[in-house]
Amino acid sequence: MSQAARILLVDDEASIQRALAPLLRSRGYDVAVATTGEEALAAVRSQAPDLIVLDLGLPDIEGTEICRRVRAESAVPIVVLSARGGESDKVSVLDIGADDYVTKPFGPEELLARIRVALRRVFSEDEMPGGRLQLGDLAIDYDRRRVLRGDEEIRLTPKEFELLALLMRNSGRVLTHRAILKAIWGPNAVNQPEHLWVLMGQLRKKVEPDPAHPRYLLSEPWVGYRFAIL
Repeated sequence: MSQAARILLVDDEASIQRALAPLLRSRGYDVAVATTGEEALAAVRSQAPDLIVLDLGLPDIEGTEICRRVRAESAVPIVVLSARGGESDKVSVLDIGADDYVTKPFGPEELLARIRVALRRVFSEDEMPGGRLQLGDLAIDYDRRRVLRGDEEIRLTPKEFELLALLMRNSGRVLTHRAILKAIWGPNAVNQPEHLWVLMGQLRKKVEPDPAHPRYLLSEPWVGYRFAIL
């Protein structure tokens, strides 16, 4: 990374600002702070941040609406940081387009790790060689529809390949069950999660060294799945 990544911290809690802004700056990030939704939207347009850390409980505009408006005009990664830990809160904001969701209270190192994962996708995007992506010992060739673990080719069905391709392309990001179902089977399948559960079980048996203890294809309970970057 040739220059410091610019992070926009959107949170109206002074304690969060005092804790997070210095922490992020100490790790080499360029940090801007917004305390309202209007300030956040203005900063997105004027400062073009590389990543947004977004609280949902803002005083003027609901955080989910901020996420929706940002997604309408930008693909900038959004890591939600919120005290709302309910399943429906997580699913709704991830479906809108947030990249990750961290619940308050949180561990600073966990948040920093989530930020690194999101930024890694941004800064490595232009470095991907053609249609091939290597993550850990797994490599996927999107053009030839081949998957390799080391020198060994893994034979996948078309649907298994689609699922793995989708998760690897969004590595580190939680994809909701609904989003995956819609992407692979279409909008009519969003209420049929059993299709996804069966497919994921089949894929893990082929891709994971130990399917009972996945290292790549991780579950986010009641929410969705994430391809882990090791």
